[in-house]
Amino acid sequence: MAAKKGAQPTLAEVKKWPATVEVPRAALALGCSRSQLYELIKRGEAPVTVLSFGTRHRVVTASLVRLLEAA
Repeated sequence: MAAKKGAQPTLAEVKKWPATVEVPRAALALGCSRSQLYELIKRGEAPVTVLSFGTRHRVVTASLVRLLEAA
């Protein structure tokens, strides 16, 4: 069963996500706000791998899964 919009996804659901996801979606999985994750990205301190395209950012799902599995 898929998580409701705005609800924190399960690890099993995150594993089914595309190779990269938007920062707000990754923040939801991490249990933090999108502004917190954007700030970590800006400082180079994000706990996940982030691909930057100009001012746009995508989080690598595999790195998100590794982090959640380690928690």
